[in-house]
Amino acid sequence: MYPYIRQVKSMIRASRMPKMGLLETHVSHHICWPWDIDPWMELNNGRTLTLYDLGRIELSIRTGLSETLRKNRWGIVVAGNTTRYRRRVTTFKAFEMRTHCIGWDHRFVYMEQGMFRNGEYSSHLLTRAAITSKAGIVPPAQVLAALGHEGESPELPDWVKGWIAADATRPWPPEI
Repeated sequence: MYPYIRQVKSMIRASRMPKMGLLETHVSHHICWPWDIDPWMELNNGRTLTLYDLGRIELSIRTGLSETLRKNRWGIVVAGNTTRYRRRVTTFKAFEMRTHCIGWDHRFVYMEQGMFRNGEYSSHLLTRAAITSKAGIVPPAQVLAALGHEGESPELPDWVKGWIAADATRPWPPEI
């Protein structure tokens, strides 16, 4: 089940924090609760993605993106992601999450997130998101203008460009 109580708590917490720039890093702190674990007694991979959702929601509130989306009746959707898991997070363990926007292209906004335990990565996520309207995808340039952000995207790292290129070769629809 989606953690709605956690989501509301995150949204309230983020709304009380100082505003931040689009390219700054948002830091949040979380605990792995018993309902977050899998049969191997560690943070479930699906719940990991849900907790990363909360980090992006908090970032969108602090940067003013959520308000811009609301005003323009736009939505935001994850259009792809890749996750790397490296260290376990077990029940009742606290962890830190870092979330930031690393850039955009003509269709998508790219965000990077990491979960840390004792200063070491436990997992890392690259997400591309699309801003949507009833007419379809809203170009990031239009979204950024509405947000009041000036300037070009920072150059995306080579590993992100490689992921974008590799994903473009993937057949759609899948041939399963």
